[in-house]
Amino acid sequence: MLVVQKYGGTSVGDLERIQNVANRVSESVDEGHQVVVVVSAMSGETNKLVGYAEHYSDEPLRAEMDMLLSSGERVTSALLSIALNEMGYEARSMSGRRAGIVTDEFHTKARIESIDPEPMRQVLAAGKVIVVAGFQGVNDDGEVTTLGRGGSDLSAVAIAGALEADLCEIYTDVEGIYTTDPRIEPKAKKLDEISYDEMLELASLGAKVLQNRSVELAKKLNVNLVTRSSFSDAEGTLITKEENIMEAALVSGIALDRNQARVSLGGVIDRPGIASDIFGRLAENQVNIDMIIQTSSNDGTTNMDFTVPIGELNDAKRIVDAFIAAEEITSVSFDENICKVSIVGVGMKSHTGVAATAFSTMANENINITMISTSEIKVSMVIDEKYAELAVRSLHGAYKLDQ
Repeated sequence: MLVVQKYGGTSVGDLERIQNVANRVSESVDEGHQVVVVVSAMSGETNKLVGYAEHYSDEPLRAEMDMLLSSGERVTSALLSIALNEMGYEARSMSGRRAGIVTDEFHTKARIESIDPEPMRQVLAAGKVIVVAGFQGVNDDGEVTTLGRGGSDLSAVAIAGALEADLCEIYTDVEGIYTTDPRIEPKAKKLDEISYDEMLELASLGAKVLQNRSVELAKKLNVNLVTRSSFSDAEGTLITKEENIMEAALVSGIALDRNQARVSLGGVIDRPGIASDIFGRLAENQVNIDMIIQTSSNDGTTNMDFTVPIGELNDAKRIVDAFIAAEEITSVSFDENICKVSIVGVGMKSHTGVAATAFSTMANENINITMISTSEIKVSMVIDEKYAELAVRSLHGAYKLDQ
């Protein structure tokens, strides 16, 4: 069986933990598996490198940041390869370039466009373990690029798809996917399995175990994912097709996203195409828009509210300022003291009253909802950040997820 294993920063946080990973990899090899390992930078390494860059510049060139930050994963991959070879297991470390990972041109948040699996297949055919530096690739000009937040997970899933691996295991510091964050609700339960769509919603809504880009790619490439702990032998959570799951739960989980800011535009000129112009400009600058509310007034203007990740708020401000300068927007305000709490479950498709339960639960706790977004398997609500944990615990109990 061909297995891709990905180990995050805490799993390779120091030399002892890298040795622990080497021991796990050797066990997989002894079981007769071909193994490709994808690693993150050692815990704290990326922040240290960012600090070095910011010593010289408040806004270092993104291309230079890619060169700098990609070094962290290469260090880990080389160290793990050295450890495996010393144990008697032939291993070869590879950068993103050597692994054949080609991306688009967007530095610091590039997207994978293709992978040439042949170099990896040759090494596997020689009976060696491959250790790939995650989070990185090269663009068509040969420049090093990085994949942004959750990039090592994305590397692992893409490699598993390119190699047609039997399984992709994502090793972290938690034992799987829980009904909600156990640090907020100690009664949270670990799920044995969850569908791609549910996990995609949970990941996009703030669940930290996997990033939504990785789950989206796994679904597209039909890669079976297992997320599990590198510090225990506990069974993890399988992420697979909905039809592979025996019984769909009404609600599978509660997600909390504190990484959100609200942008409120007032007096937006009411002309055909204005929304397209505003959100088109935001999209061109890689600003991710989540929830949107638009209301019309009687004076020929409209008001628009939308949410963006906090890290992209400055880009959003810059773009909005251009519309204010053009006198197409009268006023703008920003609110970073919000959060988004969501309920997710494929069982919503065939059950009524799920949203009503969420709204009544918020009302009973005197929590005001300022924005609402729904889909077939999700209900999201924007609320004041100070009520975040109360909302999660209340919803978890309302849907009896602790039972």
